[in-house]
Amino acid sequence: MKTLKIGIMSQAQMRARVLAIACGEYKPKATEPKIWFPSMKSLAEVLSDENRALLKLIKETQPESLTSLAEATGRKVSNLSRTLKTMSGYGLVEMKRENNHVRPIAKATEFHIIAA
Repeated sequence: MKTLKIGIMSQAQMRARVLAIACGEYKPKATEPKIWFPSMKSLAEVLSDENRALLKLIKETQPESLTSLAEATGRKVSNLSRTLKTMSGYGLVEMKRENNHVRPIAKATEFHIIAA
């Protein structure tokens, strides 16, 4: 699993960047982060020690469902689901539907953070 690049940029800067990309005025480099957070605080909340441990556990155990992950972590499924939904929104976790359950897949466990 490769190291994921994460950027920190204010909402206003992100908006200006997205508009510049949409207008063709700016082309992002391949080396730039694909995931952006509006502040260091929001990054710290999503990538807390507990959530990074959760990503590592998902990578190592490759749980078949949220229920099996909840059993492994000792957390309630609803609490775990909420955390994973947030992480999924940032592209840190993929929630893959299989039959009658959802299987979490960690996209990264190591991060390179760039503050703009």
